[in-house]
Amino acid sequence: METDMLEGRILTPGGWVHGRLRHGRDILAIEADHTARSGRWILPGFVDLHVHGAGGVDIMQGGSAAQTVARLHARHGTTTLLATTMTAPPQAIEHALRGAGAAMASPAPDAAHIAGVHLEGPFLNIGRLGAQPPLVTQGTLEQVQAWHALAPIRVLTLAPEVPGHLELIPRLCGMGIRVQAGHSAGTYEDGVAALKAGLAGFTHLFNGMTGLNQYAPGIVGAALAHGEYAEIIPDLHHAQRGALHAALRAIPRLYAVTDATSATGMPDGAYMLGSQRVMKCAGCVRLASGDSLAGSALTMDQALRNLVGIGLTLADASDRVSRFPADYLGMQDRGRLAPGARADIVVLDDELQVRSVLLHGRPLDLLKIQQGKHHAPAPA
Repeated sequence: METDMLEGRILTPGGWVHGRLRHGRDILAIEADHTARSGRWILPGFVDLHVHGAGGVDIMQGGSAAQTVARLHARHGTTTLLATTMTAPPQAIEHALRGAGAAMASPAPDAAHIAGVHLEGPFLNIGRLGAQPPLVTQGTLEQVQAWHALAPIRVLTLAPEVPGHLELIPRLCGMGIRVQAGHSAGTYEDGVAALKAGLAGFTHLFNGMTGLNQYAPGIVGAALAHGEYAEIIPDLHHAQRGALHAALRAIPRLYAVTDATSATGMPDGAYMLGSQRVMKCAGCVRLASGDSLAGSALTMDQALRNLVGIGLTLADASDRVSRFPADYLGMQDRGRLAPGARADIVVLDDELQVRSVLLHGRPLDLLKIQQGKHHAPAPA
């Protein structure tokens, strides 16, 4: 079996080890050796459970879009992701799921592993849509089963206060789906009831849900008081530093997502988010009307740097972009650097810039990509 080696400061489940990591497709051994070359931080590959697009394309386009998205995110250290849908007519969602399923069946060696789908909508509250189009429907088990047959749904966002959804949660859990509250006008009591029914987490915490008020704690209050897991977008636009710190203190396994759109990795301009026209400007993405944030242009390496920038240790920030989301989906073979785990690895320099990415042990040639002047599709 062919083996390779990395040297540097290695983040293991037991803490930092200065030494060598030996790997093939999986990690074989981690050896402490203070004579090993330092100056590089070796972290587990990032795991992003909420990705709509990148490189000018959107998951809802179907076809090869999911592979294009996974390739761009891999260059920024994401080694596993969930292809995330938008609220849309059933046939449009089916088209997107078929594209994601095809990408999973024929994975590209230079792309992040697509572990399944995050179905964000259409089972939402029409009063809390944000950038989602007004095409909501009430969720049914039969509809989810039909879509699940096209591509595995690993995470599903719904508004728990919508009639029928509370009863649906345990049935979705029985399918192995992690159900999250999001785009919800629910009360604190709705959130608590959903957690008791099996709700696992909260979608882009603070955004698209009822906020915290001392007289009406809302879905945010339920998350802060009782949540074990929740996703948050640490681009410093969707949640300011103080909100991030409050969530970090309250929710033990708060983890980062990008909520990345087709504008990610692209210049300022007009793009599509599902059927919605959005504008990228000054580092954020908004509906063309300017009324609402509409996903982000974030990558996970920047999410890591932002978390360190607000005061987290590198080890803590790494857990929130790798280990916690992997654990959330029960993927014990990634999100950590330990013998037997996949050799999904990110190597950073002292400025926390990505210098190397390994996808299941295969190095991604970042220098070749940069020199090749990759041209993404033109903006919409």
